[in-house]
Amino acid sequence: MRFSGRGIAPGRSEGVGLVDSRPMSFVGGVDRESGLVVDPASDLKGETVEGRVLVFPHGKGSTVGSYVLYGLAKRGHGPVAVVNERAEAIVATGAILGGIPLVDGVPVSVLRTGDRVTVDGDAGVVDVPTLIERRVVTAILRNRGRILMVRRSQRVKTFPGAWSGVSGYIEGSESPLTRARQEIKEETGIRSARLVARGPIVMTRHHDDVFAVHPFLFDCLDRKVVLDWENEDARWILPEHLSEYPVVPRLADVVASVLGTPTPSGPAPRRPPVQGGGADAHRGSTGSRKTGGRRRSSQPGRAGTGRGEAR
Repeated sequence: MRFSGRGIAPGRSEGVGLVDSRPMSFVGGVDRESGLVVDPASDLKGETVEGRVLVFPHGKGSTVGSYVLYGLAKRGHGPVAVVNERAEAIVATGAILGGIPLVDGVPVSVLRTGDRVTVDGDAGVVDVPTLIERRVVTAILRNRGRILMVRRSQRVKTFPGAWSGVSGYIEGSESPLTRARQEIKEETGIRSARLVARGPIVMTRHHDDVFAVHPFLFDCLDRKVVLDWENEDARWILPEHLSEYPVVPRLADVVASVLGTPTPSGPAPRRPPVQGGGADAHRGSTGSRKTGGRRRSSQPGRAGTGRGEAR
């Protein structure tokens, strides 16, 4: 998989990744003579940066850190390359002085210690050949302040039993929005959802798959949901209760990305006919478009105080 970022320090190098999820300081955090990480709060305490592709969000601390990084490179104890999410002056200066290729603008959270990484500071790209990108959508459905969460069935390959938004793989050259609308129809039976917002891509990793999640927010007029085989339960919950559920990775980031996004212009959907008592769960036998099998039809619990009830 190739990550397109921004080349900060020129050159090309490859090696084994050494990944810290926290910002790094080269003053007091890394031994200036040996390159050993000594910061007790670091994920890498006891590791050496020598000969590794050093990956971390950004630098911190004293500007003297630039000269520590430069000195390590000159003594042969520095990293062969650096990858940042957001490079700042400390690390950028040290990398340029030390001749260490540096690329930023890369989602470091999807890289792991032990990955084989190639960094091209001239082209501004980072290659991790073992990783495979999977483009997916997650649609967050909203009704009167509550959002729909579905629990993935035991028949799905990834994250069975976890709660998520309405999700699916983007197929071929179709647009993410087209796929999101299709997944809503297939997984919930809702056909009157109105696009409210879309968020930036959120990346998360599962083994060697990197999911590039395209988030969407849709408003719908009622809470009647017909589940297909991919999900086994559903609840309308207040967004602030999301942390109470075992959810798929980075779902909180996906939800936050769309709930804080301005609403695009567009016509509101026509209100569909009222079907049954709006809060009474029931089962139906509508065939799934994906499998031709039976679907579970349900409606949510009452939209009262506290957490939403299972539909």
